[in-house]
Amino acid sequence: MRPYEVWAPLAAERVEVEVDGAPYPLDRLPDRDGWWGGEAPEGDYAFRLDGGPPLPDPRSPRQPYGPDGPSRAVDHAAFRWSHTGWRGRPLPGAVVYELHVGTFTPRGTFDGAAQRLGHLVDLGVDFVELMPVCPFPGKHGWGYDGVCLWAVHEPYGGPEGLKRFVDAAHRAGLGVILDVVHNHLGPSGNHLPAYGPYFTDRHHTPWGSAVNLDAPGSDEVRGYLIGSALSWLRDYRVDGLRLDAVHALADDRALHFLDELSEEVGKLAATTNRPLFLIAESDLNTPRTTTPREAGGHGLDAQWSDDFHHALHTALTGESQGYYADFARAPLAAVAKTLTRGYFHDGTWSAFRGRSHGRPFAPAAAGHRLLGYLQTHDQIGNRALGDRISTTLTPGRLAAGAALVLTSPFTPMLFMGEEWGATTPWQYFTDHTDPGLAEAVRQGRRREFAEHGWRAEDVPDPQEPATVLRSVLDWTEPRRGPHAELLDWHRRLIRLRRERPELADPDLGAVRVEFDEAARWLVVHRGPYRVAVNLGADGAALPLGGRGREVVAAFGPAALDGSAAPDGPAVRLGADAVAIVAL
Repeated sequence: MRPYEVWAPLAAERVEVEVDGAPYPLDRLPDRDGWWGGEAPEGDYAFRLDGGPPLPDPRSPRQPYGPDGPSRAVDHAAFRWSHTGWRGRPLPGAVVYELHVGTFTPRGTFDGAAQRLGHLVDLGVDFVELMPVCPFPGKHGWGYDGVCLWAVHEPYGGPEGLKRFVDAAHRAGLGVILDVVHNHLGPSGNHLPAYGPYFTDRHHTPWGSAVNLDAPGSDEVRGYLIGSALSWLRDYRVDGLRLDAVHALADDRALHFLDELSEEVGKLAATTNRPLFLIAESDLNTPRTTTPREAGGHGLDAQWSDDFHHALHTALTGESQGYYADFARAPLAAVAKTLTRGYFHDGTWSAFRGRSHGRPFAPAAAGHRLLGYLQTHDQIGNRALGDRISTTLTPGRLAAGAALVLTSPFTPMLFMGEEWGATTPWQYFTDHTDPGLAEAVRQGRRREFAEHGWRAEDVPDPQEPATVLRSVLDWTEPRRGPHAELLDWHRRLIRLRRERPELADPDLGAVRVEFDEAARWLVVHRGPYRVAVNLGADGAALPLGGRGREVVAAFGPAALDGSAAPDGPAVRLGADAVAIVAL
């Protein structure tokens, strides 16, 4: 026999736990409002509320038959962790690598991904960031339609598979960050509304009713989400969490959910004696997100920086549609502003939004609290064809983008395959088991891109198996040129960032940028180093602001010129070339 408990305030008369098909009544717990509990045998189980259908446990640690099936207990203490001596590492100074378990390797599992950890060690990154791994209907998906927020997607390998991956990563000296989604649950397989007020019409989000963080019953809902977050960090030994779209966490309480979460994570870090951290995805451009709680902020450790991405993407590609329009008027100036001030929109007018947006980033010395990147799952997969910029840019221009990311004052992040200029697309794919939902997603995707001139037949069908197969990385590419040269360039940049601390200095106030919008060149001053980028169609002499001593690294033609006039010493670069020069 073992205890079973569930928060089910909507159950009027009775709650039963059904174990291997046999029902066992539960009693109201007198000291815990809305909770029911009792003992029953060990086995696969589900709850019945007032004689209704069997439902999975909201806190189920395992869903062996998918999110609609019965739950199964997991003994977290039974897993045999390696004695690696891993004690974690803080986020500042690190390089992050984002990957999707299902498409990182042809196997599409945690074990398959673990077999490629040696590649990441050789690359030089410090953390692997896994896209969401909670269960969702079907086999394939991005993970942002997950349900059962305490469990692990079975096709990836379930709870044991995730632990094996984390254990292998720690043995290899790599930390693990897990992407979690608290702002909504998937449209299929979400049984929480049957149990209690997990959602509220007090606020609305792009996904419908908001998760209940401030209405009646929200204490339990917040506890549910925080408990899930702590379980990943404690039971799976994950080192940090990336929080999806925190701007959609509607919460009017005096103690914001993010404040409470960061406080609880801090307590766990003190208990486990490991550095644990939280990274936000936020569209708000407010320093409150990463300001310490004692100074009135939410206390998160870092946030993604879409402004830097948009500026850099526009500068490299010339694209100006949608939100890129705000950056396309003067893209090199936008890159310079983000490198020196963090946010581009810091109270400035945003034509895309039709209003002013953001506040100045602070403090200037904390550039590491912004993650800087050239590509992410969103910025590739939300394009109609899921095409990477490597399919349209020259290797030299890709190398220039990599240099600006990996020598930035931010915490750099790469998306899987970016390091070799992967040509495989990363498309939007789903495997919804509900035919009506599958068709709605298919048609919605086509309507969305029809507004931008795409023909319906040209937009990949998310439900087609070929769509996910196209998105799997081709691991033969890194052995071929020009992919091998790009991979070597990324390795050199990461090594330089580690060996020469000035190239990783997070103080935005210490960064100075010179650029010529018309000539299409840019020089970033990083202490005694200059990161010189020529995006023009012709060769150019870029001023160094001092006499160059050596070209530390270059991709494309680069040579020092001590007699260039009238700007003094310069570095001569070919078209689409980049060089790092030491003075």
